[in-house]
Amino acid sequence: MARRLLNDKRAIVTGASSGIGRELVLQLARLGTHCVATARREAELTSLADEVRQQSDSGGTEIEVVVGDITEPALREQLCQRAESSLGGLDILINNAGVGSFGRFDGSDEARLRKIMEVNFFAAAELMRQALPLLRKGRDPIVVNVGSILGHRAIPRMNEYCASKFALRALSETVRVELKSAGIDLLLVSPGTTETEFYDQVIHGRGKVPWRKGKGLTSAAVARATIRAMEKRKREIIPNWPGSLLVWANKWCPALIDWWLRRYA
Repeated sequence: MARRLLNDKRAIVTGASSGIGRELVLQLARLGTHCVATARREAELTSLADEVRQQSDSGGTEIEVVVGDITEPALREQLCQRAESSLGGLDILINNAGVGSFGRFDGSDEARLRKIMEVNFFAAAELMRQALPLLRKGRDPIVVNVGSILGHRAIPRMNEYCASKFALRALSETVRVELKSAGIDLLLVSPGTTETEFYDQVIHGRGKVPWRKGKGLTSAAVARATIRAMEKRKREIIPNWPGSLLVWANKWCPALIDWWLRRYA
């Protein structure tokens, strides 16, 4: 099948104020993709929009920013309306917004679990649902869900985050099949450790990570891998080789991985 072209495509990118989301907007803009970027932090979004407009090779790429909480239905509706009114439609939806926490399951509570599921799973699911009428009319449309390697193998002290990413992976697999007849592709991106603000933005347990964070891939590298996968019409990618190794090891010797992870429990 022919390579997907991203020039003059129209995209919504969530969680765009920093990290992978910000890099996706910048790199897509260089390819000529017009974006509606959203996040909660207005100053960071404004800075992003300025940088896109200043890119010498952006070629008149349009960018719209929408500040708000992705868990709010009104914000999700506004994103779709802005894509239609300002960009003329929608070809790409990137569900990148996410949040995490650290702590044992027996020390957590329902409110924390629901908060993380709302951001990482329900918001992505409902934005997909909201965007489908536009995507069905789009040009070579695609949904990109940014999951995590922890949606393949869960680890201690990140129970809520892991559960949300497992749920997003399951939803992506079933929706991918359902949307195929409509000509809509779905790419699941499952990064491992990435240099983002994730550890600084967790809702609980900040500074209490029981393992060394490690450097991991840069956000720019993950964004590049994601865009290449979009162009090549991939179903799923794991950008980090340690993540691929973890998935392989967990498939063939899960008890050994359980034993190894007990040090963090």
